[in-house]
Amino acid sequence: MATGVRRLIPRRWSGPVAGEIPGGGAGAVVAGFLAVLILGTLAAVAWTARGLSGLGPWDLRAIWFTLWQAALSASLSAALAVPVARALARRSFAGRGALILLLGAPFILPVIVAIMGLVEIFGRQGLVNAALQAVGLPRFSIYGWQGVVLAHVFFNIPLAVRLILQGWQGIPGERIRLAESLGFSPRDIGRHLERPMLREVLPGVWLVIFMVCLTSFAVALTLGGGPRATTVELAIYQAFRFDFDLGRAATLGLVQVAISLGAILLAARVTLPPGFGAGMGGGAALRGPAGWRVGADVAAIALAAAFLIGPMAAVILPGLPALGALPADVWTAAARSLLMALGSAALTLVLSVALALALDRGRNRWIEIAGMLPLVASPLVLGTGIYLLVREWVRPETLALPVTVLINAIMALPFALRALIPAARTVQADYGRLAASLGLRRWARLRVLTLPRLARPLGFAGGLAAALAMGDLGVITLFADSDRTTLPMQLYLLMGRYRMQDAAGAAVLLMAISLALFWIFDRLGRRLGGSDDDA
Repeated sequence: MATGVRRLIPRRWSGPVAGEIPGGGAGAVVAGFLAVLILGTLAAVAWTARGLSGLGPWDLRAIWFTLWQAALSASLSAALAVPVARALARRSFAGRGALILLLGAPFILPVIVAIMGLVEIFGRQGLVNAALQAVGLPRFSIYGWQGVVLAHVFFNIPLAVRLILQGWQGIPGERIRLAESLGFSPRDIGRHLERPMLREVLPGVWLVIFMVCLTSFAVALTLGGGPRATTVELAIYQAFRFDFDLGRAATLGLVQVAISLGAILLAARVTLPPGFGAGMGGGAALRGPAGWRVGADVAAIALAAAFLIGPMAAVILPGLPALGALPADVWTAAARSLLMALGSAALTLVLSVALALALDRGRNRWIEIAGMLPLVASPLVLGTGIYLLVREWVRPETLALPVTVLINAIMALPFALRALIPAARTVQADYGRLAASLGLRRWARLRVLTLPRLARPLGFAGGLAAALAMGDLGVITLFADSDRTTLPMQLYLLMGRYRMQDAAGAAVLLMAISLALFWIFDRLGRRLGGSDDDA
């Protein structure tokens, strides 16, 4: 006769424990390392900064311009993305999926390559100025605040379109079918369905783009056009590299951190609740209205496609013939960048797996916060802090490449964690107790259970980290000398010397390697994850 409930699973398996999940202890070590590295470099910056009295009028102007251009860029990007997202949501046409996929290109294409394409289109000898001159209008200068805003709109319209399009696709099909049965006109649909969705989505979209534009460096470096169009990131670089004013650079670094923290806290207060309630699934698509709105949707999609594809084509077409004649130092820099990108991607995957598996237990909130710390400090702030820490013991130039690898890996961590954490939690929820009952622990569990089921997000995260590291033009500018340049830095130098043919060839090479890295990692992850499709 039964006298009680007998435990069928040993006590050590009755719930997630550190020894049960590989990476539990490692995750805490990684989180501690991140906290020490990021907070330590910020402390070094704070120690060097002697108050805010070192800020001059040009520094205050840089702070104001950083906030102003970020707000304007975010507003223009969000506003211009709305008609494009609406057109994509309610029109079906051949190549629609490919065009939507193309909208993700700015996330993995090197910034310096896209800037070069914009110069080819909007520069002094570009197509836009040629057209303006042909009709007797004044030329447009891409250098200055207008160039910075133009580049940020170019980079962020695709992001805004993707996020707003998700809002349109999130409208429950029941609401759409009800609107059709009630005979809603396009104006009624806009009032009762589209505008409420936009009121929920647009504030979050605006804040995301605003935060991206706050830490602009390569755009301001190439298109800033003087002190009147200088961001805080560029001011840090100038104070450090040219003036060697460490106190001013440190103070500006603290201001940059304060601005980023303020933006993050503001973003945390903006929620995006579902305003329509949950649907039953199998949603219906909006039917595009006829008449003049067809022409408006076609124009919005065509202009957006031209704006995105034009600069890329302007780089690829003249750059392809120049590939074979590139100087040897460009190929050397390309090999160096490739090795650094692979190293950064590998380090990102190791650190992100350890953190994701530690978070998999649903505890240790501080570990997740540590994984998000890179969002607080920009790469230039971290580079400045590391320089201040090591300059007494070693020549900073000798650490240019390893420091760049480390910082690129750390800056990619938040993106990798966003891809890995949901998958890691699913693995634990679905297979955790079974693995514990079978005695799968530590490395055996990691090899047999965890990594195969994390292969797809690992491939995506690795490809994204490698592509971002390949195209980075940030920390390397603080440390590197002529013997330790990367491919983006070589491209920037070629543009500065007006060797535009070689620069176009280097840009094509950089673009090809970045896209290839992302594709290879992502494809490998899909294959190891048991899905060899291209979806």
